[in-house]
Amino acid sequence: WPTPARAVRVEAQVEGVYGAAEKNVLALLAIYHERQDPELSLAHLFMLHRRAPHQIAAALEPFGYYRARVEDSLTPPAHENEAWVARYRIDPGPAVRVGAVNYRISGPGATDAAFPPVFPLRTGDVLLHTVYTEARERIVAIAAQQGYLDAALTRHEVLVDLDAYEARIDLHLDTGPRYYLGAVHFEQDLLDERLLRRFVPFAPGDVYDPARLLELQGRLLGTEYYRQVEIVPLIEQTDAHRAVPIEVRAQRNNANRYRIGVGIATDVGPRLTLDYRRRYLTRQGHRFKAELSVSPRVQTLNAEYRVPVRNPAQDYFLIRPEFYAYDTDTRQGTLYKLQVAYSHGNSRNWRQTVGVDYRYEDYTLTEGERDYFNGLVPHVAFSKLVSDDPINPRAGYRARFLLQGTSTALLAPTNWLSAAANVKWIRGLGDDLRLFARADLGAIWAASLADVPASQRFFAGGDNSVRGWDFEVLGPNDPVSGKSVGGRYLAVGSLELECRLKDKISAAIFTDFGNAFDPEYKIKWQHSVGLGLRYRTPLGPMRFDLAYALTKDNPGARLHVAIGPDL
Repeated sequence: WPTPARAVRVEAQVEGVYGAAEKNVLALLAIYHERQDPELSLAHLFMLHRRAPHQIAAALEPFGYYRARVEDSLTPPAHENEAWVARYRIDPGPAVRVGAVNYRISGPGATDAAFPPVFPLRTGDVLLHTVYTEARERIVAIAAQQGYLDAALTRHEVLVDLDAYEARIDLHLDTGPRYYLGAVHFEQDLLDERLLRRFVPFAPGDVYDPARLLELQGRLLGTEYYRQVEIVPLIEQTDAHRAVPIEVRAQRNNANRYRIGVGIATDVGPRLTLDYRRRYLTRQGHRFKAELSVSPRVQTLNAEYRVPVRNPAQDYFLIRPEFYAYDTDTRQGTLYKLQVAYSHGNSRNWRQTVGVDYRYEDYTLTEGERDYFNGLVPHVAFSKLVSDDPINPRAGYRARFLLQGTSTALLAPTNWLSAAANVKWIRGLGDDLRLFARADLGAIWAASLADVPASQRFFAGGDNSVRGWDFEVLGPNDPVSGKSVGGRYLAVGSLELECRLKDKISAAIFTDFGNAFDPEYKIKWQHSVGLGLRYRTPLGPMRFDLAYALTKDNPGARLHVAIGPDL
């Protein structure tokens, strides 16, 4: 029987080019991509080697190198189990430069200041294909953004004279007339049209800009009122003033949404979550949602009735009843709350919420102190979330600031004022590293700690606080029970460095520090270090952290398990 040809191995080496040029050469070099092909034959290897110089020359032309010289060699292996070596020594030669630029904007928009006055590639510059392509596409995009719907490139070419070794650029754009946005008509059967018009981010007569239409579509889809929204510019109905009518065709979403979730976290144990959302209730866009969360330590039941106001895409009035029961190592109790608030989002992505709560809380602390709070609590909160990815960001931050308080003038039994700030920051370092920083700060102004209800005091410790300790066990300690009673001040920080090991698996090293404090009790700063393992899921990373409490009376390690988005 004939013996089948044995596969060969090859190493491909490129010398003489660097950076983006080297990457492009390797991207187009077939012998480099097939070097690990288990079925690579000797005949195919020779063919790939013959083609390599032409592929290298083509890969260098976008960087202006049209006279590249390649010295190639193919060395057979010295021993049977070694690989062939394909080596390519490249002399890119001089880069071709731009000898002339003929750039012109004509038509009614010729004097529009939005267009660049000169072409980005000028006489004497190295001819870079990417710069030319990006400049051409930018000019076309500007024409669309400025309402020149009939704009056309009547001439766009780059001619390279290899004898004179220079390039000539010709780019002519005829803008045609400018168009404007006309009246908006809605084709839908769900909401009052007066409400829908408040979603429109432009007025009739504004310059026609496709980005404004995409913004309108995004606003409507973001409400979840509709499952599909189509924006149709009626070009054929353009009037004598070149105003283009806009038709919005929207199909209503399912009215009800149900969700069930299960999870586990070291802080609260196994958890069951039931969620119901009514996407729309009235033609004015009112909506309702309710959520039940049950775990051994914390149980919550809340509902929210939301009414869109002003700019309905980001402003709303809400009524929120809530029940909260907690049973931790440091405190037990129930909290009933009814919140009435107005929430407003601005153009810089900050959300401001101003409201007042009616709260009734019945609580017991570890040393047997039982008390209650019954009164009104006005509050104002500011929050912002910036992220390049909602689940696994490489850059972003989350910030929240809360100011709240009450007094005997608001039916409350005591006077207190609280301020809190929570910030988390993420930054990617290279391709595989991420740096995390977190800070939680708070202060309560009150005559005595006893004036502050248990749910408003500051505690530390747990998965999202100082790891190495159990949930909320850190803070001023009662001299009798030795357990925390909470404090009027909070200062907690964390630093973490994460390194990706595989596609979905990462390792982390971290340190947490801080505590909750109160002048009436002895203050102790706590500190921990640890190692972590991360596994990416569609719900966010699953985090396994082994933290060592350096300052604990009996130092030891504690495992923390949690899942959810990084921000």
